[in-house]
Amino acid sequence: MKTVISISLESSDHDYEFETEFLGQTFRIQRIGVDKDTKQAELLIRQWQYKADAIALEGLRDHQRVGTFELQQKLIKHLESASQNIPVTSGTRLREILQEWAIRHTQNTQKGYFNNSNVLLFSGMNHYRTARVLTEFSENLRFADPVLQLGIPKFLSSFDALELFAKGSHQILRWSPPHVLSPSVAPIKEWNHYIMRKAMHKADVVVAFYEELERYGLEELAGKTVITSSVSEARLQALRDKGVHMVLDYSPQPFAEQTISIVVLEAMIMATVATQGGQVTDDDLVEIIADLELEPRTLYPNGFKRTSRFAFVIHPLSQQYFRNAKPLDLVSKVSPPLVMNTLERIIAYAPPFVYSRVTGVQSPTGAEAEGWLITVGGTPREIMSHSPEFTYRRLLAAADMAKKLGAQIMGLGAFTKVVGDAGVTVAKRAPLPITTGNSYSASGALWAAHDAVQKLGLVSVGPSGKMAGKAMVVGATGAIGSVCARLLAKAADEIYLVAPEPAKLLALKEDIEQETPGAQVHVTAKTEKYLGDMDMIVTATSGAGKKILDIMRVKPGCVITDVARPLDIPPQDVAKRPDVLVIESGEIRLPGTVHMKDIGLPKNVVYACLAETIVLALEGRFENFTLGRNIEWEKVREIYKLGLKHGMQLASISGVNGVYTEEDLARVRTLALDKRPELKALQQQATLH
Repeated sequence: MKTVISISLESSDHDYEFETEFLGQTFRIQRIGVDKDTKQAELLIRQWQYKADAIALEGLRDHQRVGTFELQQKLIKHLESASQNIPVTSGTRLREILQEWAIRHTQNTQKGYFNNSNVLLFSGMNHYRTARVLTEFSENLRFADPVLQLGIPKFLSSFDALELFAKGSHQILRWSPPHVLSPSVAPIKEWNHYIMRKAMHKADVVVAFYEELERYGLEELAGKTVITSSVSEARLQALRDKGVHMVLDYSPQPFAEQTISIVVLEAMIMATVATQGGQVTDDDLVEIIADLELEPRTLYPNGFKRTSRFAFVIHPLSQQYFRNAKPLDLVSKVSPPLVMNTLERIIAYAPPFVYSRVTGVQSPTGAEAEGWLITVGGTPREIMSHSPEFTYRRLLAAADMAKKLGAQIMGLGAFTKVVGDAGVTVAKRAPLPITTGNSYSASGALWAAHDAVQKLGLVSVGPSGKMAGKAMVVGATGAIGSVCARLLAKAADEIYLVAPEPAKLLALKEDIEQETPGAQVHVTAKTEKYLGDMDMIVTATSGAGKKILDIMRVKPGCVITDVARPLDIPPQDVAKRPDVLVIESGEIRLPGTVHMKDIGLPKNVVYACLAETIVLALEGRFENFTLGRNIEWEKVREIYKLGLKHGMQLASISGVNGVYTEEDLARVRTLALDKRPELKALQQQATLH
């Protein structure tokens, strides 16, 4: 039987003793706490060196390696030298391997988990390997070494700064007075605690020894990922009570009966290898980790939760925005049009700013998302009047802001997603993945239209969901319109494609007929010819003020889905036809209880382009998803399925005047039925003449 003694400078209240099997050997493991009595620790080492096979030293500040600088702890070296017969270890080598392995393992198994995370390390010197590997996935790291070691209220934010600090040559050290500034002095200690709490509020990931976290509570740790070691059931319960989402324990626990530290695990390995007449090398440690399939523990104290972060770019759609936004509202209410036009031009040059924080998005899978709505100042008129590079610069500034906030993906909204090459250039130059949201906009358009047709009940819809009627797509060769056309061909008996580009129309018709054999596809450059026969119309142009169709010629009871932003059909036209259902497509109800500022939609409801960004965040798909003007209909189908997986629902059907109630839908149906006989009579008269 092998004997490993753990001598801890911490409390003896947590002493234990047990026997277990490890690497084909029977082991007796015993912990002895000395309550910070170093002389007692040295005495125990001298006593046990003749009775044990290895000794583990716990509760000491470990050797620190920062870049090329290495700080050897004198106490550890002194205690290690107290034994001449058996190995004594503080676990440094195994700890370094496991710290790095824990991060890589998590990043591999939970794709993109640490991407652009805001990380707070209580000590970069103690967790240097952890920090170093985290920089491969995020640049948002802060080190609290000056705060906790010297009481200097300043964090380090780079490895260069950390290495200078470790060597004692960083500028920040000049802040301290000639005598040693002790962080234990009461006022300094409380101030340090305050700024640490503020730093933890902003962090997504906290790296610390468990003991360092004990004085922090729910306010600081709720929703965080904690990277630490040797998490026992009692510690896990404490972290559960503090609202921690995930605990990454980089010390594997091969024994069900007892939680052990990395130091004890390394001592057990040393005891085994020493028996075989060799010294423990890094290769030995790696082989044993691989052979035993030792993995870091990913613990969810409150059930599986993963919080991802997104950013989304919004912009004012008209001068009306300035009347609702402080402090511009006061100026806007009294200013003549000339002043408002000047203000509109000036705001287009303003730097981006955070309009709203978004929280409370909760998927049924347990994944959560939070993010920021970032405003750039250009209205559609200003965006379209400048070169694409003008908008690119503002979007890239927004992307830089999003990265600093910790966003892992950014979506483009409204006109920012159609300018230039529709996101391609921005994605190439941005520091984080970009999506335009056009895939979910197309999906949401058809989702809303199909739901509206069923609710009105004026057209027969078969069990498969196919509509026994005619559908038209205006702007069919555009980014969203072409995808709507491809999908509508599968959902309606006949489809009519309208666009002022004959060659593109013919090519689209050919593609659809190959993709959907038996589809009846018609093309036309004008809407008027077949407008009165349509049961469903989708408008997806970028006409920006041009008249798209004559609503007075539309069939009573027709469902018009207006995908364009700004809208193709103005409110005054909608008011002329109360017997026609005009809906604003692309609105998705988010799961959870969402908190954000008003964006002109009901609570929990967002535009589909924003919903696409959120769905990708919930899924951990931090990648360029929808870019360019040619949308892949496979992605439209994929984002629809991912949306359903994460609890996305079609919002209540709404138009220019807000949400349609059941009474509103019934009224449209009644008016349509009343007018259809009249329409038939007019058609008969026209035929006779």
